[in-house]
Amino acid sequence: MRLFTRIVELGAFTRAADDLKLPAATATHAIRQLEARLGVRLLHRTTRKVTPTSDGEAYYQRCLRILADVDETENAFGHGGAAPRGKLRVDLSTAGRVFVLPRLHEFFARYPDIELEIGLGDRFVDLVAEGVDCVMRVGALRDSSMVGRRVATLPQVTCASAAYLDRHGTPATLEDLHGHQAVNWYAAASGRMLPFEFLVDGTVRSVPLPGKVSVSEGEAYLACCLGSAGLVQMPRYRVAALLAAGTLREVLPAWPPAALPVTVLYPHQRQLSPRVRVLADWLAEVMAQAGAGEPPPIC
Repeated sequence: MRLFTRIVELGAFTRAADDLKLPAATATHAIRQLEARLGVRLLHRTTRKVTPTSDGEAYYQRCLRILADVDETENAFGHGGAAPRGKLRVDLSTAGRVFVLPRLHEFFARYPDIELEIGLGDRFVDLVAEGVDCVMRVGALRDSSMVGRRVATLPQVTCASAAYLDRHGTPATLEDLHGHQAVNWYAAASGRMLPFEFLVDGTVRSVPLPGKVSVSEGEAYLACCLGSAGLVQMPRYRVAALLAAGTLREVLPAWPPAALPVTVLYPHQRQLSPRVRVLADWLAEVMAQAGAGEPPPIC
């Protein structure tokens, strides 16, 4: 069943076999035996793609529920009903690298039988196709087919380099933004330029600002700000040390940007996995402390 579901999700025998560390010939033979035992054809095979038949799709959906139940049962009774065990594939955002990785020893002390395979970055992850159990993302969600659990919010700040503000002046009101430049952020998936946003009497007010440079990656965004290219809006934890040193200065603190949501996402068929559940609970604990905006020391 695990092999069959991975073939459906990855669309290829060889990719599924590689994912499960099986010889390709073994995978092919196993599916033939499965189809023979069930007496139905489960997969359409072409030279380019493997897709489920109507019977295969129905069998796939039942397999997902059965496998989730198997995982739940084995974790409940294995080791005398002790803590969950097994491997989790996780993808973390930049916030995860800053706040989560330095505290992994705490997670392993609590759940010594869980192994983590961690990817890092803010790229879009196809959890099903890539076999990823869950991801942690900051900001608005794009994939509504996933189950999401908000674990924290991160305060943001509007700021610019000291050199930029010395040259162009420091805006005291939103109207003073006229004539200022921004380092603009565009969504890589859609190409849409995102305006600056400010909380005014509890309401979000969007303010498009002109800029000579636009980026879609966090490190480039900060680098352009440090290079005096204009104003930026970033999570406070990313620039706390630079603000304290005076390299960057906060502007318009009376009208801060809205805080960014931090969400753990996982495919709906894996929502009952004890491993995913305890990891999400632990991430919520860690990121709740991150809400203060101060990252832990990285040793």
